[in-house]
Amino acid sequence: MSISNIGKILSEYDISDVTVATLCSHSSLQIFHGAKKEGLRTLGIAVDRDTKFYDAYPLAKPDEFLKVKSYRDIEELGDELVRRHAILVPHGSFVEYMGADRFSKFPVPSFGNRDVLKWESDRSTQRKWLTSAGIAMPEEIDDARKIDRPVLVKYSGAKGGRGAFIAKDYMEFKMAIDYSQQHTIQEYVLGTRYYFHYFYSPLTDAGYRVKGGGSLEMLSIDRRDESNIDELYKLGSVEELKRLGFFPTFVVTGNYPVVVRESLLPKVFEMGEATVSKSQELFGGLVGPFALETIVTDKLEIKVFEISTRIVAGTNPFVGGSPYSEMMAPGLSTGRRIAQEIRLGFATGRIGEVIS
Repeated sequence: MSISNIGKILSEYDISDVTVATLCSHSSLQIFHGAKKEGLRTLGIAVDRDTKFYDAYPLAKPDEFLKVKSYRDIEELGDELVRRHAILVPHGSFVEYMGADRFSKFPVPSFGNRDVLKWESDRSTQRKWLTSAGIAMPEEIDDARKIDRPVLVKYSGAKGGRGAFIAKDYMEFKMAIDYSQQHTIQEYVLGTRYYFHYFYSPLTDAGYRVKGGGSLEMLSIDRRDESNIDELYKLGSVEELKRLGFFPTFVVTGNYPVVVRESLLPKVFEMGEATVSKSQELFGGLVGPFALETIVTDKLEIKVFEISTRIVAGTNPFVGGSPYSEMMAPGLSTGRRIAQEIRLGFATGRIGEVIS
């Protein structure tokens, strides 16, 4: 069985026996909860972990679990998942831990366009995509020896902020860098970080229509709690703390909801539409959820420092809906919206447009 057989596999599926499957991590509770709300069966893939905590949330507990000892073992589940008529819903942990290359070749129907992985997983191709769409981004510095202002250094992949660091000069960069990992250096832009959660549907023209067809939704917005940068300032100046061996880190430990000033919404939708339109030109288009990770300056400029091309953990505060999704439909989460799109795909005979 190979990835080229996805269309044939999908032709044997029916909405009455489809199973929504994902890795038990990241946003799985929301994905299972949303699928159950839409009457779909659910399956959790658990990698060497206790799943007892799902008993505490019966409305989000998957109908079944498949347990494996390692992420590489997931590759052996292909036939079993197809037998269960599974549709995989990727999230950041799923792709990061399994590996973008292996996930892209996994021969089980997956929600969304897998071709996006090669554009998202490398920060240089991400930048090419977004800047060619007219999206403003922080300036990139190609040589660490040219650092002449505060910069943020990030490693490739969905690592939840792990490893990212701030440097003000070449010496600070050398103290913190791991040369074994691919990294980018961006100017550190002062402002408020907002993460906009979009959903693009090629199957409907209702709502905010996108040039070339389909509709764009902005379902919610979050900010991130990061350890230890969000608390370190309480101990004194960062420079003094570094001398004592305390260095700021950016590991995401939680998320909380945000509503932005309404005057920013036109720009938010324009950025989302430009991102989708350019993706259609470059690789056949984004499908489903994605997030633009941004900084809003005191001049109300919005700069995008990263894109995530699947459901992000920042949507988790909105299992019961957000102030924005509530104006579209009651109790609409991103997880439920994915399940709705799967249902719509089968109902219209266009399921192949949202599954790869």
